[in-house]
Amino acid sequence: MANFKRAGLAALAVLLLGAVAWLYAAFGDGAHLMDKQCSHCHLAGQNVTPDKAGRLIGSQEMLCGICHKDVKRMSHPSGFAPRVKPPADLPLDWKGDMTCSTCHAVHGSTPGLMRDKRRGKALCMACHDAAFFSGMKDGGVSLQQSGHAIADMAQINRLGNVDALSLQCLGCHNTEGDAAGVRVTAQGLVRHSSGGANHPIGINYPAMGGSFKARSSLPKEIWLPAGKLSCVSCHEPYKKQHGQLVVTNSGSKLCLQCHSL
Repeated sequence: MANFKRAGLAALAVLLLGAVAWLYAAFGDGAHLMDKQCSHCHLAGQNVTPDKAGRLIGSQEMLCGICHKDVKRMSHPSGFAPRVKPPADLPLDWKGDMTCSTCHAVHGSTPGLMRDKRRGKALCMACHDAAFFSGMKDGGVSLQQSGHAIADMAQINRLGNVDALSLQCLGCHNTEGDAAGVRVTAQGLVRHSSGGANHPIGINYPAMGGSFKARSSLPKEIWLPAGKLSCVSCHEPYKKQHGQLVVTNSGSKLCLQCHSL
């Protein structure tokens, strides 16, 4: 009798655990943003229907940027009409624009809110051909790892002097003698093999001495992750010309954005 009772209790426990697991799978984790008011993003307010869902109070880039600070400037371009239409499972919005929700299910619950199982190179090649990456130093490997270089500013602060974004760049551009290669000295000075200006990274602006313009006067293109000078203060990785300058340096224009004569 005691054995039968224990077996019954064990069976009940299994059923309860199964029920809890089902409830957690169905409701526990919650879809992204479903705890927010619909009117925070949707023009239809609380009366959102599938045919009205795409009409938003602002661009997706602006709305997503409310929580995901600085992610747009270090991510795959978004908010434009692509020349080549992506596959049907990577949808454009009602205007024909590629947006955050082309790759991400905004109200999903999967890791990264990704729409399907494509990752890395497979995701890139859904829209781009091999020729797109052939001119890049690493054949596009670094960009194919993720559509975003980094979104966690806390991670940058944990890595000491050289910021995480620069470290990611140096993962490929660390071959002295290569035209796109660099060498970083113990003092954090970047020496470009191409002959470009040698420049510090990983230090707070403008804690270098000399004469510098106020940080508040810098153009928005010059990004200082966690307040530090970085490779991405001057270079843009997610452009067709990988690593192009954020501002042309013709006539030392880029240098003069920060330096006072």
